[in-house]
Amino acid sequence: MNRNDVTELIIETKVRKGITWAQVAERVGLSKEWVTAGCLGQMTFTAAQAGVVGEVFELPDEAVRWLQVVPYKGSLPTSVPTDPLIYRFHELVSVYGTTFKELIHEEFGDGIMSAIDFKMDLQREPDPKGDRVSITMSGKFLPYKTY
Repeated sequence: MNRNDVTELIIETKVRKGITWAQVAERVGLSKEWVTAGCLGQMTFTAAQAGVVGEVFELPDEAVRWLQVVPYKGSLPTSVPTDPLIYRFHELVSVYGTTFKELIHEEFGDGIMSAIDFKMDLQREPDPKGDRVSITMSGKFLPYKTY
């Protein structure tokens, strides 16, 4: 068994039991965004959190241990995503990445937005022309240091 096998077990059980990510997050006690990332193999759960996820998805002990191993983050099967939804995020960064960079540097100075000290909120936004996806990303600004 490896971490990818655990992710597949989680997804299979989620579908079989009709579980939502929000329900899992409520049981774990964290945001649906972070818990989903963890269940998909992008975050490390504590022993207590992994235990809850294991209960929800009826995972064997070995799988629960894998949930506590630091994953290889950012792993996608191809360098340019082929999944249409994920590709749109790639496209957003390709088109607006330089704008994000310029505006962040103008407002904060030379540095980066942390993906470690980070939070995200995803909501459905009703709109008469068709519902919208609203994603708020908030990362700590980390200035480059001189030495």
